[in-house]
Parts: sequence; C-alpha cells; structure tokens
Amino acid sequence: MPVITETVKEMRGYKLHLVKTDKYKTNTIVWRMKTPLTKEDVTLRALLPHVLQSSSEKYPTTTQLRSYLDDLYGTTLYVDLAKKGEYQIMSFVMEVANEKFLTDSTPLLQKAMEFLAEILLKPNKENQAFHVSTVEKEKKTLKQRIQSVFDDKMRYSNLRLVEEMFKEEPYSLHVNGQLDAVDGITAESLYQYYQKTLKEDEMDLYIIGDVEEAEVEGMVNNLFQFEERTPKEISDYARKNIETVNEVKEEQDVKQGKLNIGYRTNIVYGDPDYFALQVFNGIFGGFSHSKLFINVREKASLAYYAASRMESHKGIMMVMSGIDMNNYNQAVSIIHEQMEEMRKGNFTDDELAQTKAVIENQLLETIDTSRGIVEVLYHNVVSKVEIGLDQWIEEMNKVTKEEIIAVAQKIELDTIYFLTGLGAGKNEKNNI
Repeated sequence: MPVITETVKEMRGYKLHLVKTDKYKTNTIVWRMKTPLTKEDVTLRALLPHVLQSSSEKYPTTTQLRSYLDDLYGTTLYVDLAKKGEYQIMSFVMEVANEKFLTDSTPLLQKAMEFLAEILLKPNKENQAFHVSTVEKEKKTLKQRIQSVFDDKMRYSNLRLVEEMFKEEPYSLHVNGQLDAVDGITAESLYQYYQKTLKEDEMDLYIIGDVEEAEVEGMVNNLFQFEERTPKEISDYARKNIETVNEVKEEQDVKQGKLNIGYRTNIVYGDPDYFALQVFNGIFGGFSHSKLFINVREKASLAYYAASRMESHKGIMMVMSGIDMNNYNQAVSIIHEQMEEMRKGNFTDDELAQTKAVIENQLLETIDTSRGIVEVLYHNVVSKVEIGLDQWIEEMNKVTKEEIIAVAQKIELDTIYFLTGLGAGKNEKNNI
C-alpha cells in the first residue's frame, strides 16, 4: 500500500489535490499560488497574502475575522511565502476540526471552504483598491520582516551569498521583497496586482484529512471557478560557466564570523541523479554524522556549526558555518578537503547506509504532519515531474557509491562569502 495516495483533478483554472487519510482529527486546507520571480512584482506579492488574510468584505476588521475563526472550533488560518527555484509561492493554510469528532452537526469543512473563498475572492476593498489603512498597516509589518533578516546574521549571510552568487538571475531576489520598493506600493497598485494573480498564477488546492472525495469536489467547484490559463513557466535553468570562484568578504560589528559557500550542483529535482545528490549531501554535510560536522566542528574545533543544504529546484548546495574570525583560511581549506574526499569516494559503506536510513526516517517524519505531506507533494507541481513518495524512497535506497562519486564530479564551487568583524581584514572582493 502506498505511503501517500494523492488524487489530482483538473478544476476550473486550478488543480484539486486530495489526500484521504484518517490519521488526523483535523482537516487541512492549503491554497497555493505560483508564479516566476520578478523584480517588478516580488514586493507586491510579498505584501498581498498578508493584506488578504487581515480582513475581508464580510469581516472588515482583523478582530472580526479572527473571532469568526474562533467560533469555528478554533480553526486556524495563516499565510506563507516561499521561493522554490525561481518561483515565488503564496500559501493560505487552514486547519479545521473534523466534524466527525464533534457532538453537534456543524458542517465545519463547508464553512472553512466558504471562509477561504471569502478571503481569496471577496477582499476588503473600496472601488478598485484595497482598504487603505489595512495596506499601510501591512506595509509597516512587511518592512519589519525584511529588516529582521539584516538583524539575524545567520540569515543575513545566507541572503548575501545568494545575492552575490545569482547577481544576474531572479533567484537573487528575497522572498519578502525589497525594502526600498515597499513605500511605492499603493492600495490601487496592490489591487491591480491581486487581479492579475487570479488570472495568471498556477493555482493548487490541497485538502488532507478524512473527507469524502465527491463531496469535496462538489464543494470546491461551487466556490472556486477561475478563467482557464496556461501558467507562466521559467525556461530551463542555464548552466553557468564558472571561470573563477567569487570570494566576498564583508565587515560588520559581529562577534562570530559567518562563512557561507555556494556550489552549483547542475542537478535539479526530477533528474535521474537527483537521488544520488540527496545521499551525497547527507554524507557531506546534511546531518550530525556528516563529514563537515565531524571534521570542521568536532575534530578541528573550528566551527560553532557546520552543515550543508540543497535547493532542489535551482540546483544549488550551500554550506553554512559559524567560525572564529581568524579561522577563515583553515575552515575553507577543510571544507574543500571534504569535497575532494567525496569526489574520491572516501566514505564507508556504513556512512552510506546510515545516511540512507536517516534520509528515509526524516522523510517519513515530514509526512507525519498534513502540512509536511503538502510540502512533499508540491515538489511535483514545481518540477512538472511526477515522483511518488514510495518511488522516491525506493530510488534513494538504490543509490550506489559509484553514483555518488559521479554526482560529486558535477558539483562546482561558485561563491565564498565571509561576514567578519570590523578590522578583521580590509573589506575586499577577490577571485581565487
């Protein structure tokens, strides 16, 4: 029996994804909207879901809106923004109690779906503009969200690596937009952008829980109907020719250096060697038994943390490490050495088996939650490749040492970014 059974149906202008399971006492509803990242729209899009969730035509204040959710047995609503590859994705997430477990007969799923339709399709507006004070309030909050990245040096150094590594690519844009673009957004311009998203975005509705398929399909068909569209796609990611590694050092008043290294894997989700790349990353830096953790942090005592992670839809791997300012050269050298060890196949069968076991366990833990199920399934929407979870686990477990070595040969070092303390070295930008 499959780990997850997903039913996908084409509706008017969107896809309905149903995962029927009696594992939870709640039903989870996730509405996702996807479009390519652009500098012109990234900040508008970062603001839009927060404006939509704060009030609506029927619930013109946040207090009224949240009070109604409380009346629905504590139904929750939150919005989220994500960047997957060069797409910017808005999510509206609701979790509602399954009425089968209640003593009264309140049709909670129906009411939750009606509420989602209210939020998405009947916003709090005046003529052809959103409610002005709501937009201004959310603009202030968006500025705080953008600023918070600069205050958290771990997140900031990751942001700076991405900006330096992808200067000429949409991926350099931050999911929360640009600080200097927020003030220029008006209630009118945001409303125009909102109308554009409903016409052009690729839209997917996920419902996970103990629900009846025919009932849900009829329900959503009555509530959500949009114009048919051909969603905008990004062209296949171009392989970058790396002639010299870009090295960037930046000085700030920090006590701990932040070393971030970016590699181009030249492999994306759905490629035949994607599964070998997953295992490669696990052995190299993904877990506490990985080479980076053991050699940079434990053996050499150079780092407060050392790990690697992948962005599956852009074909990149990033190493993150917190180090003493004076340990830069040694830390970079040891990280390079570990990459060479992977290329030579200097890892044991035990490391390979342990990594596969941890990856499988991590994946099964992810799908223990309904939101985790959506995260796993949505990879297929972004990549336009259908990979079932059972197939994913099976292919990953079949990965051989030779396939990992072959993957290692494809990985190219692109950018090294180091955030260091004031006076720890002249602010510089070198090629190495």
